[in-house]
Amino acid sequence: MAAQASNDTGMKPTLGLTGVTINAMALIAPGAFLWTTFQSQSGTGATSMWASVFVATVIALLTAVAYAALAKRYPEAGTGSSYYFSEVAILHKQEHKHFKFARLSKFIVGWASHLYYWVYPGVMVAFMGSVISYILSFFIPGFGTPLQLILICVIFSLIVGSIAYIGVTGSTTANIVINIIQILALLVFAITAIVFRINHPAIHYVHPNAVSVLLPHDFNGFIYQSTIAILLVVGFESATALAAEAKNPQRDIPRGVILSLIIQGVIFYFFEYFAANFVMGDFYKSGKLVGFGAAAGSVAPIGDLAQIFGGGSFGTAFAAILAVSVVIALLGTALSCLNTGVRVTYAMGKDTELPAVFGFLHGRFRTPHVGVIVLTVISAIIGSYGVLNANNLVQIAVLSNIGTFILYGLTCIVCLIAFAGVAKRGFFNTLLAPILGAILNIGMLIGVIYFAISSGGSSQTNIIIAGALAILWLVFGFGFLYFRKLTKGTPILHPEDFKENNPQPVVSLSSGND
Repeated sequence: MAAQASNDTGMKPTLGLTGVTINAMALIAPGAFLWTTFQSQSGTGATSMWASVFVATVIALLTAVAYAALAKRYPEAGTGSSYYFSEVAILHKQEHKHFKFARLSKFIVGWASHLYYWVYPGVMVAFMGSVISYILSFFIPGFGTPLQLILICVIFSLIVGSIAYIGVTGSTTANIVINIIQILALLVFAITAIVFRINHPAIHYVHPNAVSVLLPHDFNGFIYQSTIAILLVVGFESATALAAEAKNPQRDIPRGVILSLIIQGVIFYFFEYFAANFVMGDFYKSGKLVGFGAAAGSVAPIGDLAQIFGGGSFGTAFAAILAVSVVIALLGTALSCLNTGVRVTYAMGKDTELPAVFGFLHGRFRTPHVGVIVLTVISAIIGSYGVLNANNLVQIAVLSNIGTFILYGLTCIVCLIAFAGVAKRGFFNTLLAPILGAILNIGMLIGVIYFAISSGGSSQTNIIIAGALAILWLVFGFGFLYFRKLTKGTPILHPEDFKENNPQPVVSLSSGND
């Protein structure tokens, strides 16, 4: 099977609902992404920014519903998450003719999840390098040489890896503090932005009123914005990889998935993006550019706005404080994603779908320490590459997005398979939401590729590089499967009598209505 029952993994069940939710919330991190992505969002279709965030959150919620339904039905998933769900959903069917595809299904999902989970922490490391460089430039003019940026990324990766090495309990404590700091910071910024507009009614603003902020204004720009906005809300599914460490996984994992997205996405993202767009006006200038044009040309438009709101030395201090809160939020995001990634890797290692060394636990901390070490090194390398210039950052971000859309789309399809034929299944939870989630995730993937290629220039080059790397990863995965078949005789497809010779764990009979 894809994973052992949670009480057989060797991990300690220490997390309640709060712990599960906090770890997923840290990965979504609204305070970090407003700062790191607002520049790119201020380009094409910027006036549709809030509407795109709304749509991306809806897509994420549909996907989260599918994850929650699967987590409730298969609480024994342990660290496997979608990797486990994709196999057991097939093996629990009555028709034996489909069993042979179970191993291939779980491997494809597990491999796709690594395209997301092994690249995404590196994206966070690159963001971190940029933000820290921005902070240090206040005190050290000219700071930000390639060597300095790479050094920041390496140090940050080591810090995150060290915390993850100790275990999820220590990570949870850190994430509680991190979430409080970033939420307070973004609330202060958002309220300050709204107050600024109210106190300066004579300025010309991009949006004439609050309703204008909420509406899409250009279809192509709106779609383009949505492909960026999806990066903001990924991470809610990280809760499903913590089932082995949850005290009551059947109850708390599904709730944590939904709660983390509602708190960070629906509440805080909606509020902060409304405020940032509501205040944008001609007062923000850079040469001949104003408003969103000036923001698109800045390395830190949110920092620029903070300096304007505060004025003088107070504005500089305000911008620096916000930047520090972003650094702290990025720490939580990278930590949460690394924790999730290594736990799926651990499940595949125990299952010998990856080298068995990945399935080892630390003797004292009971953490998948080998995976932590490997992913720390990978994050440092990817982050050091991405921090060097904007094109490099786009390439690794798109590569991560490709893995995300594939994983989310496949998981929605797995949810449909898992509940097919289940009596009194929940119509929305196990049918409508997964169908819409699969369609929209695949649509977003196509949208990312289409707009990048049609734009030409560096955008086209970046998507080609990211796409080529994704294909190379897929080819390498199937090559690994075939190599194991040749060297160890492990079949790519399960034999027809696999189910009879491999007893299955007890599965919840939940119909998905709860």
